[in-house]
Amino acid sequence: MSKYKKVKLKHIAEQAGVSINTVSHALNDKSDISEKTKERIRKIAKNLGYIPDAVAGSMRKGSTKTIGVIIPDIMDPLMSIWVKDIETKLRQNGYNIFVINTDENYALEEKALVLALSKKVDGIILCPCQKDDKDIIFLKKKRINFVLLGRRFNHIKTDYVVADDLKGGYLATKHLLDQGRKRILLLNGHSYISSAQERYRGYTEALKEKKQKIDNSLVYEIANTSGNSMQAIKKILGKKIKFDGIFAFSDLMAWEVIAFLQEIGFKIPEDVEVVGYDNIQSRFYFPYSLTTVNYPKRTAAHKAVDILLKKIANPDSQQYFQEIIDTNLFIRKQQNNYDPDYLEEH
Repeated sequence: MSKYKKVKLKHIAEQAGVSINTVSHALNDKSDISEKTKERIRKIAKNLGYIPDAVAGSMRKGSTKTIGVIIPDIMDPLMSIWVKDIETKLRQNGYNIFVINTDENYALEEKALVLALSKKVDGIILCPCQKDDKDIIFLKKKRINFVLLGRRFNHIKTDYVVADDLKGGYLATKHLLDQGRKRILLLNGHSYISSAQERYRGYTEALKEKKQKIDNSLVYEIANTSGNSMQAIKKILGKKIKFDGIFAFSDLMAWEVIAFLQEIGFKIPEDVEVVGYDNIQSRFYFPYSLTTVNYPKRTAAHKAVDILLKKIANPDSQQYFQEIIDTNLFIRKQQNNYDPDYLEEH
C-alpha cells in the first residue's frame, strides 16, 4: 500500500482474514484475543504501516496522555535541562510531551497556549514571559490543568515551582562582597520577570547588610539571549562606569561577559569576578569554572510534573501546590571539579 494512503483497520482485517472488531481488540491488547492472534495482527499492521489515530483514541478515552511544555527560549541550556527532565518523568508515567518555544514573546505565548489546548492536552507546564497575565487568568477561568515553572505571579494564585531567587541573589552578591569587591554590576533580567525581581531584592539586601550604597548605574536589565550581555558591557564601559564584580542573571550571561572581558584585556577573576546563576555546569562541561547559584534543577522539573499529575487526577480539587526550591552558592576554583550527580542535588 502507498505510504501516503492511510491504513485503516479494515485493511488489516482483510489481510488477516478476521473482523475489524478483532483487529481493534488485538491492537488494544484486549484479553478476549489470543496472544498468537494478537502477534499475527500486530505484524500485519506493522508491515502495512498502520498508525493509530491518537485523536480518535483520546476522544474515546477522554485523555490524550499528552502534556504541553511551553518555554521562553529553547536555546537556553536551563530550558533544555528542564525539558529533558520533564519528558523523562512524564514518560515514566505514560505521558508524551510536545514543546513550544515563545522567544519571550507574549503574543507567541498566547498562540502557544491556544495550540496546546487545540491539541486537547491533559495539562500544561509553562515558564511564562510575564509581560502580561491575561493568558494565565484565562487558564484559571477555563479550569485548565497547568503549573508554572521558574516564574510565578504574586497577584494570581496558581500552582508553581520556583527557585528561592531572593536567597540566590543574596548569596551571589554577598560572595562578591566577601571577596572584597566594592562595585558590583548586576546584569539582571527584565523587572517584570518574577525571578529577576527577587534576585534584585537579594542583591540589595546583601549590599545593605554591608552598608553599601545601592548605585542604580550598576543595575542593568537585559534580555537573557545571546549578544545582549556583551552589548550591555560595551555601553557600561563606554560610560566609564567602574566595576570589579558582576552578578549575572544566568550562567549564559556570565560566560558571555567573561569571554568578552577577556578578549578586551581584563583578567578574570583578578580584575573582575563574575558569579552566574543556574549552575549549568552540573550538566554541561565548560572549560571555564564558574561560581554560580545552584539548585537541583531535576528536582524542580520533577516537582512540576508531580503537581500537574495531581491536578489531572483530582480536577475538582481547590488545593494549590507552591514549591520554592532551596538555593546555594557553588564556588568553583578549579577546572576539574565536575561531578554532575553531586552538583545537581546539592
